[in-house]
Amino acid sequence: MRLVYLVSQYPTVTHTFLLREIRTLRDLGFEIHVIAIRGCDRAGDQLSTAEREERDRTFVVLKAGILSILWSHVRTLLQNPLRYLGGAVYAVRLADLDLRKIFSNLAYFAEAVVVGAKVRQIGLTHLHSHFSSTVAILAARVFPLTFSATIHGPDEFADSAGYYLPQKVDRALFLCAISDYSRSQLMRISEPECWDKIEVVPLGVDPDVFRPGLHRDRPEPFEILSVGRLGPTKGHHILVAAIGQLVLEGCRSVRLRLVGEGPNRPSLERAIAERELGEYISLEGACSQDRVFDFYQRADLFVLSSFAEGVPVVLMEAMAMEIPCISTWITGIPELIRHGVDGWLIPPADPRELAAAMRTLMDDPAQRRRLGRCERERVIEKYNLARNVDILAKTFRRRLAT
Repeated sequence: MRLVYLVSQYPTVTHTFLLREIRTLRDLGFEIHVIAIRGCDRAGDQLSTAEREERDRTFVVLKAGILSILWSHVRTLLQNPLRYLGGAVYAVRLADLDLRKIFSNLAYFAEAVVVGAKVRQIGLTHLHSHFSSTVAILAARVFPLTFSATIHGPDEFADSAGYYLPQKVDRALFLCAISDYSRSQLMRISEPECWDKIEVVPLGVDPDVFRPGLHRDRPEPFEILSVGRLGPTKGHHILVAAIGQLVLEGCRSVRLRLVGEGPNRPSLERAIAERELGEYISLEGACSQDRVFDFYQRADLFVLSSFAEGVPVVLMEAMAMEIPCISTWITGIPELIRHGVDGWLIPPADPRELAAAMRTLMDDPAQRRRLGRCERERVIEKYNLARNVDILAKTFRRRLAT
């Protein structure tokens, strides 16, 4: 089977699961052509061998060159003026008289024409999108293409109208939801006649790569790790406040490492300085997968204090490595972690609850060990990369058989 994957940026340190998905599909015999709107997010010397291979075989829209982009538009307009103009009008109509959205949608339209022309050049008529479904729906409006998309959330669910989710469900050939929660949110904003388009295809990790490290009963300091973009939805300020409570108690040696980059970094730096937590909390910035793996191997506890999520792959990675995990009882996370069985769930936005959960697990090495073993079993059973990509492959074969 031949497929085009349309992605927002590739390869990128924040979406390593996407690289694994594509390469696993290729291992299953799929011919995958990747089109990325933007190119790789790092210099070549910071990439793994696999990332360099993917970078070199990916078509990047914004690196196509202005003359090539203009020629794609001119040729498309000349070959099918009605579909070309209809696509431009549709992009404007989606914006619903919002001037800012009109400009952004016209930019998406410009990208969609380049994408559609490339798909036709490859000789295919279907594309599958991660994080670029607005470009996909516009490309399918201009060209005789069908599209599907994997919908991750949570941003799309918080602003379904702004992300045009109802229109995407209506026009897509099918959609992949990464959890039952995600499926429910797509059903919430669509007509029942469209619900059979929605497939649940969980993400996954390779348990042979993410293997358990050493368990430390009484570590000094106790290493706590959190991996994720430093953005508003991740709740890092709650985690900082919870660490502050543990430090004030004065009876535990603790070290928190926040791995990731984002707009909340300045406010987190201020919060850490104001609470005088500089020697207990470090902002590690964006890191390659190899560096993140090193942090996993040193971690005694993994914490995700998010306000909103899909089903975080970083939790799956930590669980596969038998690192006891604490996360918030929100959205799709309870599908991954069963409280007290294979992880620890707490209410969001409460630093006292988070501090209490961390304190409980810090003081109970036997429970940490038990949770870690159960977490790995959970990942192997439900979130194994090979198993779930096989589900995805069967979905493609079934949906694209005609």
